Amino acid sequence: MKIALGPIQYYWPRDTVFAFYEAMAAAPIDIVYLGEAVCSRRHELRLSDWLALAAMLEQAGKQVVLSTQVLIESSSDLGTLRRIAGNGRYLVEANDFGAVHCMNGHPFVAGPHLNLYSAQSLAILAKAGATRWIMPLEMSRGGLAALLGDKPATLQTEVFAYGRLPLAFSARCFTARHRNLPKDDCRFSCIDHPDGLLMSTREKQPFLVLNGIQTQSALVYNLVDQFDVMRAMGVDVVGLSPQSALMIDIVALVHAALQGRMRGSDAAKHMAPLMPAAACDGFWHGVPGLDKQAA
Repeated sequence: MKIALGPIQYYWPRDTVFAFYEAMAAAPIDIVYLGEAVCSRRHELRLSDWLALAAMLEQAGKQVVLSTQVLIESSSDLGTLRRIAGNGRYLVEANDFGAVHCMNGHPFVAGPHLNLYSAQSLAILAKAGATRWIMPLEMSRGGLAALLGDKPATLQTEVFAYGRLPLAFSARCFTARHRNLPKDDCRFSCIDHPDGLLMSTREKQPFLVLNGIQTQSALVYNLVDQFDVMRAMGVDVVGLSPQSALMIDIVALVHAALQGRMRGSDAAKHMAPLMPAAACDGFWHGVPGLDKQAA
C-alpha cells in the first residue's frame, strides 16, 4: 500500500507551508495532495505557489494531486476551480460534483466529500474519469468490504487513516464567530490556530475542533493498527492529514508499520505522544466515531 498526504486543512503562514513541504519531499510518502480545500479567503498561497510546490514535490518523486474546495460559494471560487481542473499537468482531487463536471472526462481522484456509498456510484464516477476514490470518512470496515467486491477494477481505493476528521462544512465561519467577527471581516482568525480551535463540553471534555467554515473531530482518527486488515481487503492507499508539528515522525511510524518493521499496535503507542489529541477509530468499527476500540 502507498502513503498519501492529504491537503493541509488549516491556515498556516506561507513560509510555514513551504518549510513543511520541503520536509515532506524527503519523507517516505508516495502521493501529496496540495491546495486550499477549506476556505477561499485564505490567501497566504496563490495557485501559482501551489504549482511551484507541486513541481518541487514531483521532482522529489511524489505523485502530486491538486485538491479543490469542498464548498464553492462565489464566482471567484468557480474560476479557481476551473483553473485547477484545467491545469493540464497534475491529477485533481474533486471534492464536489461541480469539480467532477469541470474535469470533462479527464482523470481525477474522487474525494471523500462526494459521499460515495454504493458500487453504482463508483461505476458512474469511474466512467466520468475517476482513477481513485477516497472512502467516506464515516464508512465502516464492513461497508467498505461490501463495496470493494463490486467496484470497477480500474478504480483504486484510498482510506483516510490518520488525522482529525473533517466532519462538516458551513457557509458560516465558526472561528470568526468565536471572536464575534463577521465572516467578511474575519481578520483571518484561523491562522492563530495551526491545528484548529478546540471546543469542549461544559464537563471540559474535548468535543469538536473549529477550523474556519469546517468542523472537525476533536480526537485524532488513527487506523495504523488496521493496515494488515486493509491490505487483505485490497486497499491501495492510506491517507494522512497534516498536523502542524511532528508530522515527519508520524509519517516514519506509519511507513514502518506498512513495511512490517513495526507492529501496528506498537506504532499506535509510539504515535500517541506525537498527536495533538487522543486517538479514536469508532467509524471504522461501525460504532460512534469518538470511540476507541481495542486493537
